[in-house]
Amino acid sequence: MSRIYFRIIEASIFLTLAFTLFSCSSCSKEEGMGEKKDELIAKFEPPEGKCLVFIGQDMGAIGGMEGYNNGYVDYFPQPAGITVYTTFSKGTNSFGWDMTGNDGIFSLANWGAGDCYANKQIRALGFEEAMVTIGLAMVDAEQEIVNGERDSLIIELGEWMKSLAPRPIFLRIGYEFDGHDWNHYNQVLYLRAWRRIVEKYRSMGITNVAYVWQSKGVGTTKEEMAAWYPGDDIVDWCAYTYFGNPDTEMIEFAREHNKPVIIAEATPVFQKGDTYFDADIKKADVARKIWDEWFVTFFNTIENNEDVIKAFSYINVDWPSQAMWENNPTFQKVDSRIQMNEYVSENWKKKMSEERYLEAEDNNW
Repeated sequence: MSRIYFRIIEASIFLTLAFTLFSCSSCSKEEGMGEKKDELIAKFEPPEGKCLVFIGQDMGAIGGMEGYNNGYVDYFPQPAGITVYTTFSKGTNSFGWDMTGNDGIFSLANWGAGDCYANKQIRALGFEEAMVTIGLAMVDAEQEIVNGERDSLIIELGEWMKSLAPRPIFLRIGYEFDGHDWNHYNQVLYLRAWRRIVEKYRSMGITNVAYVWQSKGVGTTKEEMAAWYPGDDIVDWCAYTYFGNPDTEMIEFAREHNKPVIIAEATPVFQKGDTYFDADIKKADVARKIWDEWFVTFFNTIENNEDVIKAFSYINVDWPSQAMWENNPTFQKVDSRIQMNEYVSENWKKKMSEERYLEAEDNNW
């Protein structure tokens, strides 16, 4: 805000000082879309009481394109954003796909979890206003990142993200740091790699990226989160995964650090101990249970924590149809496609029509 100085008579000095102080007090906001507890708001953070809606996590799940016309956006209004994935890992094979780094960004890729081609997807008709969340894996690549051996991949992804400005991008670096069974990150190297990536992008002058730190959610204590936290200076948003139940540790951790939260991965899962139950929306009786028990609890979690939970990404997919999940005990009984059941669809439409939930038509970037 520019300051206005009154030069009329000597008595106006008092008015000038008062006006200047008022103006400065109004300048406590950074990039974002609202206020947060009278302090600096995080990058791309909506106002309190508002929540960005993202849908993921592959082209078929999202839909809206030739060859992918039975996904979310073929039945419902465009969400505020979409979720895509890529990796800085190289030389590994995932369900027949050889990873080369930045997979799924510049060309079509499928590592067992659906087709991914982010550059084509976000430039398609209808996605012009879409924000983007990127799940960036760096499994077994932490040391190479720290050593500078992945700089070409870091720069390539950075230049692509920068080219999309001012489109907001939420970069989930090394998502699910605590997924030790599947990600097995080294704590020391993870933290060093995280910082190196952020500092590299800052040095490149990238301003349209918010840096997101994501936990797997259930089972991780705040003490473990603190040990793996990259730091307030390089984390814009905190995040966690919401499958089986409403975890609160990350919500509390983020609140203590004055960071907004994105529920970065959400899909209905019914679990008791190590036993997983049917969560197939195509089945009418199961669908009603999914809405009445899982969705109601999910939205209550968001609305009861509106001071911190400012975004969520729902995974809208038939999980067992994908090679990575067809024999996975957590997801082999899950079809989370909202459009597959009228009861769930109608309740979803009602919920999304509330002013709280922001879709593409609400984007103002």
